[in-house]
Amino acid sequence: MVDPRLQTLRVLAERGTVTAAEALHLTPSTVSQQLRQLARDLGVDLLQAQGRRVRLTPAARTVLRHADVLHAQWEQARADLAEHREGTSGQVRFCSVSSALAALVAPAAATLRREHPRLTVHMSERESDDAAHLLLARRADIAVFIPSAHTPAPGDTRFGQWPLLAEPQDLLVPAGHHLAAGTARLADAAEEPWIGSPDRSDQHRLMLASCSAAGFAPRIVHEAYEWFAVSALVAHGFGVGLVPRLAPLPPDDGTVRVPLRGEVVPVRRIVTCVRRGSERQPPIAHGLAALQDAARTIEGGERAGK
Repeated sequence: MVDPRLQTLRVLAERGTVTAAEALHLTPSTVSQQLRQLARDLGVDLLQAQGRRVRLTPAARTVLRHADVLHAQWEQARADLAEHREGTSGQVRFCSVSSALAALVAPAAATLRREHPRLTVHMSERESDDAAHLLLARRADIAVFIPSAHTPAPGDTRFGQWPLLAEPQDLLVPAGHHLAAGTARLADAAEEPWIGSPDRSDQHRLMLASCSAAGFAPRIVHEAYEWFAVSALVAHGFGVGLVPRLAPLPPDDGTVRVPLRGEVVPVRRIVTCVRRGSERQPPIAHGLAALQDAARTIEGGERAGK
């Protein structure tokens, strides 16, 4: 078993403050006490105060490199031990951005429930930026997110990552809008008022970057988080927006999804991520396979619709 204080240090390194305690269900004082004890046992300083945050010392970075290896080996050991058990049981916990939760994770979970009835599944809607610390804190086993500067890099040795789906964005306009017929270029909406979603961070960053690449900064006049709220504002003529192809909208809501064409066609890459070494553990392996099947079903449906 790996020293739990190393897990605390790993989550702290990801979060940057003792609010790592929230992810681990520990009090800040417990986190501080654990890390002081670890530093004392190792005979090195691990943390330096830096305002409200803490900075890891070079010694702490060395400890983390070894801790990452130990945790990956322990995940692999759990996979090897599973070969001595009959059947698939246990639990697999998914965290996912909302549109992927609806279109990918829920169908995957239904498959798991049907094919592996002894396996317990838990699903949680989370922003992409939460994926790393939820995995490290063992509050999730499989994360589904949109890659960004705030998510694990492809080469991050703490995790294993695989592509799931490339999801186009559509321009959402009111029914009867002059762009509602056929397709459009993103630059065609440069003069329109826009509905933004700053609290939906991955989506908002993609909208800003795509509009910038198309040669304009969107004039954001209203903000909404939930897709039904975005669609309501658009339907009543308060602006246009970008919505992921998989995002569920109310039927007959008075909006039109307009496929984009041209040089700037925003696409969200959806990836799945686990703690390195855990991918062979039966509950997680079955979860990953079910996600890939759900993604292939969506891709097949889109090809058939073209």
